[in-house]
Amino acid sequence: MANLDSILKRALSFQRLDDGVLLNLLEIGGDEETRNIIEAADIYNRKINSDKVSYVVNRNINFTNICGLNCKFCGYKRTEKSKDSFLLDYDAILEKIREGKDKIGIDEICVTGGIYPALKPDYYFNLIKTVRDNFSDLHIHAFSPQEIYELSKATEKSYRAVILKLIDMGLDSMPGTAAEILAEDTRKKICPEKISAPVWVEIIKTAHKIGLKTSATVLFGHIETSLDLVSHLSLLRQIQDETRGFTEFIALPFVPFKTSLAKKIDLMPARNRIFRFYAVSRLYLDNFKNIQTSWPKIGTDAAVKSLFCGVNDFGGTLMEENITKSAGGKFGEYLSETQIKDFIRKAGKLAVRRDTLYNPVYEKKL
Repeated sequence: MANLDSILKRALSFQRLDDGVLLNLLEIGGDEETRNIIEAADIYNRKINSDKVSYVVNRNINFTNICGLNCKFCGYKRTEKSKDSFLLDYDAILEKIREGKDKIGIDEICVTGGIYPALKPDYYFNLIKTVRDNFSDLHIHAFSPQEIYELSKATEKSYRAVILKLIDMGLDSMPGTAAEILAEDTRKKICPEKISAPVWVEIIKTAHKIGLKTSATVLFGHIETSLDLVSHLSLLRQIQDETRGFTEFIALPFVPFKTSLAKKIDLMPARNRIFRFYAVSRLYLDNFKNIQTSWPKIGTDAAVKSLFCGVNDFGGTLMEENITKSAGGKFGEYLSETQIKDFIRKAGKLAVRRDTLYNPVYEKKL
């Protein structure tokens, strides 16, 4: 490996790191080297974001836990016959949104769910329309590339046509989930029934070219290799070079406890590995302004510490977060805006409320 100091100096002078350097940064093992990488990522982040840390006041809505896929990293999936399976009707979804508006003044809803084979396409399109008709000022962040694929298949329409129809119904942006790991061999082992990496990329690029922004994600700490992570991050950076359509990068540590992968991976990634991955991602993803931590997966103490590892976004209030909880997550589903601001200030940072597209939201004065 080239001298680490020279690599970090290159990164801090905004010279692009190649994939070979990324691999070495991911695999470097020494504590001192890890500290140096984290320190460089903190400096890099402060150069582009100063001491600002953003957050969003939002509500997650998981509309169903019934799913026809069999992803090995998931503890959320249920079948139609499961005693605790559910499918929310529109009235229940609207009630959740009203509660979010009334109690905490949400700016966004994030709508995700299982891939329920019996659901008709109109459920998805009319869900967006119903929310938009009732909440004209709410940002609707909904449906991953997996849902777009399923809707395309069911309607026999192109990805572009499906996305345009959802936008016409009121969709504002899309989560870049269902990415998991975009290295095909490992992807087939952990989620063989999900869309392939090339299909995920095609749908994401289609959304971006239409003008629909998305997030970018990775699931790490399971059976993936360092080369898999290089492939994944390199692909995200290439897409961002081409489209500039990603709003942020969200690195999601794998929560194994109630998943079938727990037989192979029974612990979450060590904190130092999580912090180093955040830091390496910051240095490598030079065309991403925003890197988000994941407090439901790593806890608030670790999330605060991650703000010194190249992270500049604390995520959202959520109100409910059933997917991590179902996998055995232990850190809760809701933080108030006050709590989030306190955590950010605890790190000596400036808390900035944002919308989904990272525009500042100024709190209304009574």
